[in-house]
Amino acid sequence: MVTGFQSKRDVPKPLGPERKNQVCDATKTLIRITFFPFYRLQTEGTEVLPKKSAFLLLPKHQCWQDIPLIAIATPRPLYYMAKHGLFLNPLANWLLRSQGGIPLNRRQPLKSRDSIRAMIRFLNEGEGVVVFPEGTYYPNRMGPGKGGILKLIISRLALPLVPVGISYHKRALKTHVRISFGEPIYPAEKGSREETLNQVMKAIAGLSGL
Repeated sequence: MVTGFQSKRDVPKPLGPERKNQVCDATKTLIRITFFPFYRLQTEGTEVLPKKSAFLLLPKHQCWQDIPLIAIATPRPLYYMAKHGLFLNPLANWLLRSQGGIPLNRRQPLKSRDSIRAMIRFLNEGEGVVVFPEGTYYPNRMGPGKGGILKLIISRLALPLVPVGISYHKRALKTHVRISFGEPIYPAEKGSREETLNQVMKAIAGLSGL
């Protein structure tokens, strides 16, 4: 259990059960049904994703719709690093964790020790994990790469970093969404973690048309 929280109101529930694939499948079906009248999704580059081994998915963060759209665009089930405040409500906590949500307190990372350990374990078990390197929404422009969690992963694991571009274009009655998976980036043994982060952010920008 994570220690050091100042208030019980600020403490998300323990990690508890892992992702429930049946819940994920049901949620994806619901997303397709509810999004279809409003969005047209085009996906490019899914063939670059590892089919069985671990990878880190690093998408552009335009808006909240990114998360459900990435879920249905990616062939494999995923785990997601998300801000810890989303997990404070008991119902939201259960729903998010059932779909692979992992709470992260970016401002006070020590309070997310259990979550970081869980993320490393999932990657060691061959799972795909989503981290938004910008940390929050930057619509139609690139935000700075907040590389704390990314640099931590790079320092501990050698795995492919997959940049993902996301763009939205309103056309008539529907919003056209393009999700583009880029070629995996492998951190150079002699390169710095800052150089790797810059390479990732540049690839995300190009894939997003920014």
